[in-house]
Amino acid sequence: MYICICNAIRETELRNVARRCPGDAEACYAALGKQPSCGTCLCEADEIVAEERAAAYVPTHVAA
Repeated sequence: MYICICNAIRETELRNVARRCPGDAEACYAALGKQPSCGTCLCEADEIVAEERAAAYVPTHVAA
């Protein structure tokens, strides 16, 4: 599925770059060599970036 029609960014591309790029959706777009055009995709793109980061989060075990 396309997340950004203006730049033809697919969800899988955004998820892959979110795993290795710090920052928000705009930073991820930049890592793909693109920038937001109309901006209507940014809310959904930020949610996807947050999902990927939450899935990758591994809490450290704290001994009590």
